[in-house]
Amino acid sequence: MPNTVILGCTGSIGDSTFRVLEGLGEEYQVAGLSGGRNVAKLLERAQTWKPQIVCTGEVESTGALREELPGTRVVGGEEGLLELATMPEADMIINGLVGGVGLKPTLAALEAGKTVAMANKEPLIMAGGLILETARKSGGTLLPLDSEPNALWQCMKGEEERDIDRLIITASGGPFFGRKKEQMREITPAQALDHPTWKMGPKITVDSSTLMNKGFEVIEACWLFDVSIERVDVVIHRQSVVHSLVEFVDGAILAHLGKTDMLLPIQYALTHPRRQPSPLGRLDLAEVGQLSFAAPDRENFPCLELCYQAAREGGTGPAVLNAANEVGVEAFLAGRIDFLEIGEINEFVLEKGGGGEADSLEAVLAADALGRRLARERVERRG
Repeated sequence: MPNTVILGCTGSIGDSTFRVLEGLGEEYQVAGLSGGRNVAKLLERAQTWKPQIVCTGEVESTGALREELPGTRVVGGEEGLLELATMPEADMIINGLVGGVGLKPTLAALEAGKTVAMANKEPLIMAGGLILETARKSGGTLLPLDSEPNALWQCMKGEEERDIDRLIITASGGPFFGRKKEQMREITPAQALDHPTWKMGPKITVDSSTLMNKGFEVIEACWLFDVSIERVDVVIHRQSVVHSLVEFVDGAILAHLGKTDMLLPIQYALTHPRRQPSPLGRLDLAEVGQLSFAAPDRENFPCLELCYQAAREGGTGPAVLNAANEVGVEAFLAGRIDFLEIGEINEFVLEKGGGGEADSLEAVLAADALGRRLARERVERRG
């Protein structure tokens, strides 16, 4: 009976994961849960699923949670996440955290030989080489949980590596598809959070609107599937029905299609290598009607190209870029900068802060700190 730990259980990935677990019944048990600021939601889920350990990002709430959860170990902060990630009882760690906070728990879980299902792509952006090397040395396993890399994984199963020519990741284009830069300066956070097809947390939704999320998925795919950046392309697909495609050396293309719901990739990762019926039902292609594709607009959405640039530079460039983007998105959502300044800050910080070697956790964390400092200084100058 597999024991599961869910990091980030109060976010959108957590919501979808619990839908999957409810459908799988008693076959899966929840050994640990973590939540960020939404303490009430964390408490509700802990009372329902009765994990052994609960971790809260709001450290000051640990006392109150202990009173509400007798018999459950309650921990907080980074140390609590590390304890959850390395629980001896846990078979699978679902990483649904947001941002660079997921790096240390990912490394710790892999070092402990766990299977880590990754929806939190930022750790791979920051330190993909370190993560894969840790998994190799310690016997840990990394599974792609996000819809696009999960789709690539499924399309590549049983295929010879030498026969694969190109990976193609689809992007919805976000809410501002087709707009020019001069039309986007006055975009509000509410508009950026109104995604046309996916229901996600605020940070990833803004990243989708700038195409930064898609650039991160390109870097993620390079690490997960051991391909060069030049062999990963992005295509805009507004319907979000085709989740990714794999092109082979003979020109044939395999595509993964499915309903626009994170339940599908999460269930596949949890039940792999088996498949089980989904409560979503069948995808009705006649109802979908049309599938359209377009090239991404790299000029008006420069964050995508910045990710390619960072990947080509290698080293700490992606870590610096990720740090800058986290600061920029936070500032935009707080109303401190405008929409286009997210990309401008990212470009500035990548130019100023890249160039180091990502050969240790210390080097990656130093690059992350540098990227955040440069981005915050740029935001402050704006104010």
